[in-house]
Amino acid sequence: MPVRSAGNRSETVQMVTDWRPAVVPRVIMRHPDQAPTRLASAPAAVCLAPMCSAPRSNAAPIPILASFSGAGGVERMLVNLIEGLLAQGRAVELLLIRAEGPHLAAVPAAVHRVPLGARHALAAVPALARWLRREQPAALLVAKDRAGRAAVLARALAGTRTRLLLRLGTNLSAAMAGRPAAVRVLRYAPIRLLYPHLDQVIAVSAGVAADTARIAGLPPTRISVIRNPVLTPGLTTQAALPCPHPWLAAGCGQDAPPVIVAAGRLERQKDFPTLLRAFAGLRRQRPARLLILGEGGGRAGLEQLAGALGLRLGPAGDFDLPGFQSNPYSFFARAHLFVLSSAWEGSPNALTEALALGIPVVATDCPSGPRELLAHGRYGPLVPVGDADALAAAMAATLADPLPATLLRAAVHEYQRDLSAARYLALIDGLPGDR
Repeated sequence: MPVRSAGNRSETVQMVTDWRPAVVPRVIMRHPDQAPTRLASAPAAVCLAPMCSAPRSNAAPIPILASFSGAGGVERMLVNLIEGLLAQGRAVELLLIRAEGPHLAAVPAAVHRVPLGARHALAAVPALARWLRREQPAALLVAKDRAGRAAVLARALAGTRTRLLLRLGTNLSAAMAGRPAAVRVLRYAPIRLLYPHLDQVIAVSAGVAADTARIAGLPPTRISVIRNPVLTPGLTTQAALPCPHPWLAAGCGQDAPPVIVAAGRLERQKDFPTLLRAFAGLRRQRPARLLILGEGGGRAGLEQLAGALGLRLGPAGDFDLPGFQSNPYSFFARAHLFVLSSAWEGSPNALTEALALGIPVVATDCPSGPRELLAHGRYGPLVPVGDADALAAAMAATLADPLPATLLRAAVHEYQRDLSAARYLALIDGLPGDR
């Protein structure tokens, strides 16, 4: 059954985060009027903006530049952030490079949409420059790397003093690992050229912050860490709705095999082949079922691998691919275990949501996010990326001896939507006027 996520905290928190991946973020409580505290031992520190004291309904709308082009976590988190900003009493304008995908329908009707009439970020530069010149916004929040680079070019073309804040949600070094050196050079060159012209980079984890600083050559004062606005007020309500899959439907017998759930695009990043191999190993030890929620180009390969491993595909079998789910929380809340098998992440949202619902988890120790979220394994086992045997062993151990739901829910307080939105708002409003 679904459980309640943690409530909002009354204190104002400033987090000072050591970027070294092996260090758990440290929290220092302070009054919002005090100056930020830096840790002397940290080679590079980033600060989370404190919560705003009150909504500012008479303030200027917040423009956000984004491309809705799929069913990924970035778009979903952007919708959550927009809802959180509206809840703070601020209007939002959404400048759209692309306008497609299932998450676009969830954008609140109160948001003013500005289509830029382009299919990719670079092509949107002229239209964005015209908009910047006409509207003269004080700040522009941008989602994703390519849109951020386009915003830098558009501002230069427009000749405005608009402050640019770029939200980044992935570990680029890990994503580029194994690629030819020439490909990496071509990928990093525009980042090193254009990112120094951004006013602030907002990273979703300390690992992403460190990786971005290393690639772009930015000083730590230009990068902030704000946790994703994952946990919405409606999460537990959605989790309580009936689950459409027969394995997790109401009335499913207590003697049924435990159900393991994973979620994400069926692409290389999520490394679901390793999860399938691990699940096949687990099935040799005990009964279990596996659901992978999501769609993508890797579906056919997963179906073929399942057959080669002797897994039976479909509701009548032990492995199923039910596709993209608009309400994955009804699956998470009834699962016995959630597994993240990714090769790289920024901050894994589905893992965060599973913890908020009190569901035991197992994750790969990929760069970056799981180690920070699970506090070095305190809230769930961390296993090497691509190690099917280790993943199978961790899954078996967690099913046999799960952690208490109350402990798991305590791990994710910092990911509350309204807390995250308030920190974004403080950063947007608090930047100095001149760069």
